[in-house]
Amino acid sequence: MTVSQFLRLFVLWACVPHFCCPELTFRRTPGLQQTTAESHAQRSDGKILHRQKRGWMWNQFFLLEEYTGSDYQYVGKLHSDQDKGDGSLKYILSGDGAGTLFIIDEKTGDIHATRRIDREEKAFYTLRAQAINRRTLRPVEPESEFVIKIHDINDNEPTFPEEIYTASVPEMSVVGTSVVQVTATDADDPSYGNSARVIYSILQGQPYFSVEPETGIIRTALPNMNRENKEQYQVVIQAKDMGGQMGGLSGTTTVNITLTDVNDNPPRFPQNTIHLRVLESSPVGTAVGSVKATDADTGKNAEVDYRIIDGDGTDMFDIITEKDTQEGIITVKKPLDYENRRLYTLKVEAENTHVDPRFYYLGPFKDTTIVKISIEDVDEPPVFSRSSYLFEVHEDIEVGTIIGTVMARDPDSTSSPIRFTLDRHTDLDRIFNIHSGNGSLYTSKPLDRELSQWHNLTVIAAEINNPKETTRVSVFVRILDVNDNAPQFAVFYDTFVCENARPGQKPLRNCLIQTISAVDKDDPLGGQKFFFSLAAVNPNFTVQDNEDNTARILTRKNGFNRHEISTYLLPVVISDNDYPIQSSTGTLTIRVCACDSQGNMQSCSAEALLLPAGLSTGALIAILLCIIILLVIVVLFAALKRQRKKEPLILSKEDIRDNIVSYNDEGGGEEDTQAFDIGTLRNPAAIEEKKLRRDIIPETLFIPRRTPTAPDNTDVRDFINERLKEHDLDPTAPPYDSLATYAYEGNDSVAESLSSLESGTTEGDQNYDYLREWGPRFNKLAEMYGGGESDKDA
Repeated sequence: MTVSQFLRLFVLWACVPHFCCPELTFRRTPGLQQTTAESHAQRSDGKILHRQKRGWMWNQFFLLEEYTGSDYQYVGKLHSDQDKGDGSLKYILSGDGAGTLFIIDEKTGDIHATRRIDREEKAFYTLRAQAINRRTLRPVEPESEFVIKIHDINDNEPTFPEEIYTASVPEMSVVGTSVVQVTATDADDPSYGNSARVIYSILQGQPYFSVEPETGIIRTALPNMNRENKEQYQVVIQAKDMGGQMGGLSGTTTVNITLTDVNDNPPRFPQNTIHLRVLESSPVGTAVGSVKATDADTGKNAEVDYRIIDGDGTDMFDIITEKDTQEGIITVKKPLDYENRRLYTLKVEAENTHVDPRFYYLGPFKDTTIVKISIEDVDEPPVFSRSSYLFEVHEDIEVGTIIGTVMARDPDSTSSPIRFTLDRHTDLDRIFNIHSGNGSLYTSKPLDRELSQWHNLTVIAAEINNPKETTRVSVFVRILDVNDNAPQFAVFYDTFVCENARPGQKPLRNCLIQTISAVDKDDPLGGQKFFFSLAAVNPNFTVQDNEDNTARILTRKNGFNRHEISTYLLPVVISDNDYPIQSSTGTLTIRVCACDSQGNMQSCSAEALLLPAGLSTGALIAILLCIIILLVIVVLFAALKRQRKKEPLILSKEDIRDNIVSYNDEGGGEEDTQAFDIGTLRNPAAIEEKKLRRDIIPETLFIPRRTPTAPDNTDVRDFINERLKEHDLDPTAPPYDSLATYAYEGNDSVAESLSSLESGTTEGDQNYDYLREWGPRFNKLAEMYGGGESDKDA
């Protein structure tokens, strides 16, 4: 690069205004000569190409952002030593924004910006410049790269990431306690002047809070700030650039600060004395009332624990802390009695459960109050002397014997008389009764321990003056045993002996054929003890007592024959050893049976010898069952066949049609006395016997009614009227239409005959078209009788 080129470039750079005045450096290759600074390359055709390095070079241009002029903003000028000023060279610009944001004059090399540039969008642009021969389009200078750097101006105010901040700090905090830190950002270039240097200040919230100018940390500025006085604070913080100097841009944000609670307030009762009332009939655990101490704190700092620390009612009442409402619920601890005491006094204390040691100097964190509880009188039900009664009585006592007495009293001061009754739901058999005046229980029926050993009764005591006030008590009656039952065989014994027994078979003489035992419904204190003996001397069998409540039956002879005697009845006397001694005679049935060689029973009855050898008892039972099943099938078949024959004439009320019922039965005329006895009409004095109709089967048979005999001079008309009236009033009259003919004709009628039997002989034609006007139900009749001339022709 020649000296003239350097001077021209320096003048061009000096003409551009620079605010930050960066140093523009020009680089020149040491010892660079256009003839020596060459790079060699060989083409494919063998010719050597020579490339010279550029003879000019620079680092960067500077351009102010946010240009507000009407013309394009001048950036700089490119010039080559090869430019003779004759317009033979052409300058070309490429890179970031070339041709759109940055344009170059092809002849002069002047570079301009076409629009306003924002450094916050892009801080620099990298471009490449080259000079070429306009005619040959060959480069006369190598391509050079340069940078256009955008100079910053203070056009962005500081901004906070949040419009509203929320923070909290404990109340009663010391001065300088950190609350929260806010930070603002400035989009300007921090390396260029003070455009991005932010200083914080407080616009609202003094004198309670302060802010550090450099860090934006908000701190408390007043001591002992009390949440109970003021809980919410709003602080406005300003962030200003240019180091806070005048002319700098600023932004603000709002910080809502809440004072959180600490336990700095003790609980306090609003009253020194609290009065409560409770009924003496209130059961244990009943809530009498509540007390509450107020605490200005919140949450766990306001939690209070209640307890009774003194008073004459500490044994009668208790207090429970209700966590949800922070109230002390006073409850009944023991049953109350208005007649014994009418007023109790309690001293109740309320104390915080979470005390902060830093605020002990504000204590003590507890308070006390006096609670007076008045007992109100109520009409109480009677009170029994015991919670339950147990009476024991022997089962052989006489009816009407008193077994025990229950006692009750009226606890009220009026002491009303008591009336006793027995709840019959607990004595359904009415075995017991009670004296209503003195509560004495006595028997009304005999007792039997073997039927029921215990009786659980309920006695009701009620005031005579107020029967609604009642009390119940359980009475347990235990029936003691008396030896009133004789012992009996424990089970039914099926005993047998083998006929014509041989050695090794039963029975031989003194052979055991049965072991018997007994049971007794009684339950003596010393236990059961039975004695067994024969009612009379028996030549065939004997009883040997084992003295352990069992006995053995032994044979006394050999050679039993079931054809002679097939069954022996052996009376055995069983007695106990209690007082009075009870005994009974049980008969033991001993059968003589055929046995095998081992002494096992095969058959015991003489009739068994007559049964066919090949037909067992199971086969006989099977044959009998088959016969019964066949009989049942026959009966069911006959019943179904009979049911099918009986069908109604009209199946439904809606099934209205012409029906012709043929009975194929011709009456016998006047000689037929079964259908109707006409002789009664001829002789009113005759006694008629009711006869059943033969054309239907009556569903129910009624007892015939006898009608009184009419006098001889009774007119037939009166007789008929009486019979009509009798039929009308007869509740047993059948529910079917009947036609009764009495062979009596009255006087002539002025209306003459109303019968339609002679209508066919009239010469005039009758018109039945009016039947169609009566509705769809009469259409069938209209078709049958309203045919007109066509019907006659037919």
